[in-house]
Amino acid sequence: MAAHDIDISVQTQYLTEQSDPDNDRYAFAYTIGIENHSTEAVTLLSRHWIITDDNNQVEEVRGEGVVGLQPLIQPGQKFVYTSGAVLTTQFGTMQGSYTMARTDGSRFDADIPAFLLSKPHSVH
Repeated sequence: MAAHDIDISVQTQYLTEQSDPDNDRYAFAYTIGIENHSTEAVTLLSRHWIITDDNNQVEEVRGEGVVGLQPLIQPGQKFVYTSGAVLTTQFGTMQGSYTMARTDGSRFDADIPAFLLSKPHSVH
């Protein structure tokens, strides 16, 4: 769903080589696409993630920008980045929001709908 004409897409991947199931370490990569369908450029100022594992342990992550950047996304442009998360269970969820600023200085939150982080064949 595109709030404020910002469309956010997510793709996830289980990282076998970075995971250690014997020690309850499950690593995931997620690739986020942020597409600006508005008529104004927007800057991604900060992120807020809520990461919940299968034991209902919740971790909140807040920080400036994404992957060290505060990208300016022009109308019609798409910004894509990849980051990661490590869980102590085979699957969990992530959701959150990006705080964005328009060129006039006004701010809004672009919601990131919940998505599943899952080791292949772990969800039936």
